[in-house]
Amino acid sequence: MAVLSIQSHVVYGHAGNSAAVFPLQRLGREVWAINTVEFSNHTGYKAWRGEALNPSLVEDLVLGLEERDVLKNCEAVLSGYLGDPATGRAIIAAVKKVRSHAPGMIYCCDPVMGDVGRGFYVKPEIPDIFKNEVIPLADIVTPNQFELDALTGITIKTLEDVLTAVKTLHAAGPKIILVTSLKTPDMHAEIGMLVSDGNDVYRINTDELFFKNVVFMAGSGDMTTSIFLSRYLTTKDICLSLELTAASVFGIMEETQKQKSHELLIIAAQDKIASNATPFKAVKV
Repeated sequence: MAVLSIQSHVVYGHAGNSAAVFPLQRLGREVWAINTVEFSNHTGYKAWRGEALNPSLVEDLVLGLEERDVLKNCEAVLSGYLGDPATGRAIIAAVKKVRSHAPGMIYCCDPVMGDVGRGFYVKPEIPDIFKNEVIPLADIVTPNQFELDALTGITIKTLEDVLTAVKTLHAAGPKIILVTSLKTPDMHAEIGMLVSDGNDVYRINTDELFFKNVVFMAGSGDMTTSIFLSRYLTTKDICLSLELTAASVFGIMEETQKQKSHELLIIAAQDKIASNATPFKAVKV
């Protein structure tokens, strides 16, 4: 069985597929990677080379997989940043095609749109495409706090606001919601993640790590989503998947901070991905 990952790609560093593919592979997953963007580096550097690829390439490559009669072996589709509305619709078509061959497959959508402090960094049409066309197809959605706010129209200030927004997003279709980069007033020098399956909700807070002289640490959300997806495919347990994901992400971020790296040390700290240690215990909300 394989995961079809349709995302952007950078040659140097880790963002999009460059941050998602290796963690999936390190956890034993076969990955079929389709790149939607090919850049020299992530855009946080303010200068880069490369281009967004033609969205028709996504459909053509998926057609090639269909012709090989392998789509039936796809257990999950993973998508992230949409550089263009046409790319979003190509991903929608891909999900529907895979699902026609593998009805039980899971679609995991990371609705990449922006961050607290930075605001939106996608084209103006993208939020509505996520909200109205992509999210209703998804089984798992992994917004950060800013994106959860944008998808639901609920201004998030408290934990109660988060829970209301999560309930609203469930009503749009997704069975599982993982909220990342969560900050509420009760958290001091901490950052959190929260997961819900519509019945149970669990939360984990960890120390918030800061990176000196780093304009923007890209790829952490892409990495987090890929690890959570892989863990959930194995465990089918949102609480355990959250605990394992939090441990891996914190471990990699901590090593990145220690080494004063401007890029996630996904390869150097890969043992953190595969570890089954759970130093952070989820609390039921």
